[in-house]
Amino acid sequence: MGLTGVIDVNILTGLQLLRTVSFMNNSFGGPFPEVKKLTSLRALYLAYNHYSGEIRNDGFTGMPALQRVFLAWNNFSGSIPKSLATLPSLFQLSLEQNHFEGRIPDFQQDFKQDGSFVNLAYNKLEGPIPYSLRKMNASFFEGNNLCGEPLPKCSSSRKKRTIIIIIVVAGSLVVLALIAAVSYILKDPAMASRFKKAEKKKPAGNVIMGKKEDQSSQHYRKLGEKAKLYFVRNDREKFQLQELLRASAEVLGSGSFGSSYKAVISSGEALVVKRFKQMNNVGKEEFREHMVRLGRLSHPNLLSLVAFYYRKEEKLLVSDFAPNGSLASHLHARRAPGEPGLDWPTRLKIIKGVAKGLAYLYNELSNLTLPHGHLKSSNVLLNHTFDPLLSDYALLPVMNKEHAQQFMVAYKSPEFSQYDRTTRKTDVWSLGILILEMLTGKFPANYLRQGKGGNADLATWVNSVVREEWTGEVFDKDMKGTKNGEGEMLKLLKIGMGCCEWDIEKRWELREALERIEELKERDSDNVEDYSSYGSEGDVYSSRAVTDDEFSFSVQA
Repeated sequence: MGLTGVIDVNILTGLQLLRTVSFMNNSFGGPFPEVKKLTSLRALYLAYNHYSGEIRNDGFTGMPALQRVFLAWNNFSGSIPKSLATLPSLFQLSLEQNHFEGRIPDFQQDFKQDGSFVNLAYNKLEGPIPYSLRKMNASFFEGNNLCGEPLPKCSSSRKKRTIIIIIVVAGSLVVLALIAAVSYILKDPAMASRFKKAEKKKPAGNVIMGKKEDQSSQHYRKLGEKAKLYFVRNDREKFQLQELLRASAEVLGSGSFGSSYKAVISSGEALVVKRFKQMNNVGKEEFREHMVRLGRLSHPNLLSLVAFYYRKEEKLLVSDFAPNGSLASHLHARRAPGEPGLDWPTRLKIIKGVAKGLAYLYNELSNLTLPHGHLKSSNVLLNHTFDPLLSDYALLPVMNKEHAQQFMVAYKSPEFSQYDRTTRKTDVWSLGILILEMLTGKFPANYLRQGKGGNADLATWVNSVVREEWTGEVFDKDMKGTKNGEGEMLKLLKIGMGCCEWDIEKRWELREALERIEELKERDSDNVEDYSSYGSEGDVYSSRAVTDDEFSFSVQA
């Protein structure tokens, strides 16, 4: 949200049941807040801000319940506070991309719990890695001057002493030789003249981006020299990976698959670079073939893949930049007073584009059970005219299976929850949830346990709202431009519920949903019969409930 200023921890101490604090992806700066006053805290997320300076050694003292600490991508310096290393419940620590220096403290936690990690990459740390951290992934320590498992072994002290002695002796000999050479030159005028001419021709030193290289820039410079981007489209201007890594970057977000960055290259073109670490389901050649296949896709409602970089530990996918952000940000971000939300004509245009893009994926990727697999509002991006662009599509074949099943939207569907399977109608279920989210303005996760009984996901919540005679509460209050459009909105509501049908056999096919969506208009037709099967305009905000015949929808028993 771009928040700035200082976080007043004293105010938060009044919330005795506060367990998680997250101010990630903002612009808070200054010294580290006194979070130790929040003695019952379990999770602290302050990554992607502008905090700087040292964190006191007792910065986390008296926080026995603290399990997760995320301080990555700030400007912290000094030593890693020793109080972090003694937190009894800590099992996730993210300190990468800061300026911490010195030795890593001896962490007393065993970090054997599933999902445990300590990420210290790209700081200024040195020395041996403590024994308690030697089972961690080596990438968590890169960009430092560290040694010992899981990195190469540390040199012995005896070897170090020997090397130091050799350097000192050699250095002394070199100094003596230079003194002798200078004396000789000064005594010979002709030699001195030639020396001065050579001095004038000596080239200037290499400077990257006008600044002295730090360890992080050294790492990326080497990466850029050794590796190249693979472009999957022939209609795009080519550029080097090194240029992309040196470009001015802005963090867009950090999701379940990785972080996204906006990078502006020298030509002025804005691109998005997304880093994936859970993408090791196939080998290099299969990965390349799948990316090339995605690169061939071309549709006005798809975010084009431009290029990719392959590394076993990490993949980079480069795509176009969408200037109006994600649909989720427009539906759920807090707006300034008087700032309008998306109106009905814009929402209708977006859902029509989404349906067209999804239908295109179904046609072009007919061999995939899940042509999209991760359709949600944060993966619907908006261009400068608010036309939708589907992103993160068709990645299931290259994703790690366990990670995909834990985070991808398709695996939240009823058929996977009940029967551990997905079908060609699973993406249709995701489309239905998206439609209901757009109409209601409600974030789906907020209604997983809402309402009566145990079946209150967003779709059943909307269904119950319609049946319980307060249909005016269904539609988003921030949605303007609805005058004379309520009948069309009601049609879309029914389409969404047909897509969200719990019973797969009764769930609509994508073709049927697309046809119905294409028929929708911004304003109601003068002919009442055109939408009588969906309910009349008066039904939307009247006190009469919509009948079961008008909205037939089954849920899990």
